Amino acid sequence: MRKALIALTALALLAGACQQNSKSSDNTSDSTGESKVAKLDVPVPVFQADSAFAYTAKQVSFGPRIPNTPAQEKCADWLINNFRPWADTLYVQRTTVIGPKKEKLPCINIIASFNPAAKQRVLLLAHWDTRPWADEDAFDKTKKLDGADDGASGVAVLMEVARQFHAQKPEAGVDILLVDVEDYGAKNNENSFCLGTQYWAKNPHVKGYKANYGILLDMVGARGSQFYMEGASQQYAAGPMKMFWDVANKQGFSDYFRYENYGSTITDDHIYVNTMANIPTFDIIAWQANGNFAPHWHTQNDNMDVIDKKTLKAVGQTILQVVYTQPFNY
Repeated sequence: MRKALIALTALALLAGACQQNSKSSDNTSDSTGESKVAKLDVPVPVFQADSAFAYTAKQVSFGPRIPNTPAQEKCADWLINNFRPWADTLYVQRTTVIGPKKEKLPCINIIASFNPAAKQRVLLLAHWDTRPWADEDAFDKTKKLDGADDGASGVAVLMEVARQFHAQKPEAGVDILLVDVEDYGAKNNENSFCLGTQYWAKNPHVKGYKANYGILLDMVGARGSQFYMEGASQQYAAGPMKMFWDVANKQGFSDYFRYENYGSTITDDHIYVNTMANIPTFDIIAWQANGNFAPHWHTQNDNMDVIDKKTLKAVGQTILQVVYTQPFNY
């Protein structure tokens, strides 16, 4: 993933103001005036971390999921074949996007919709492609990487979530968006990243598509991960983000979900969902208090050795808790 980290004091202050404003709301309706779903007293499925781990490993087994490679097509087919029986409706967007060197890149976005008629909706998204080169590697920056954490882990969590949605339908509407060609960009051009998301934001799977808010998963599977409150997420989606963090902490996942805000913003898919699709979206992404990503980021060490079932569980169980019991209580 592209991921420039920029310290922005003003953004942090604005995020804090947004957070204060969200607390003063009566939380009875969304920005369109639609009534929200109240807290629900329903049993919450148990997120199976073993399944998420296996889904991660299966993606890695195809090889790096790079545009214009057999691994891209094989993994896409596998994802589609898994999501089709789980979802109420499945959409597949096949298009061509233009890379940073003007190269044509096949792009496959996959959208699984649950309760498609529900007006109140949550968008869950992750990218499923792999960066074509390990350009942060200390030894060989031209080598390919597995992308076990950066890409596969987020998709794996959403696969297990979708499996649970199929077994026990939530009351809220949910759309799972798997975006392609996220990580092909050039460091000197931030907008050359997240090309699948940019395409979807301009061409949603349903005309006029809206969701109350979105949750982006990116690097959510590594051992010892910590998820800090990212700056742009607080700017655009402070209320839903704090709700999610509160639920995670109440579930016993405080070691993972940290309330600290170091004033850093990350160029990730949520930026384009916020600014182009106008859906308030926050990013769950592992990074360190010093503003750096984990040492395995964009290196050959991003493989199955870094994936931890406890981290997958912390993220996935919190998603299920939020969606089933208080999807719009923020």
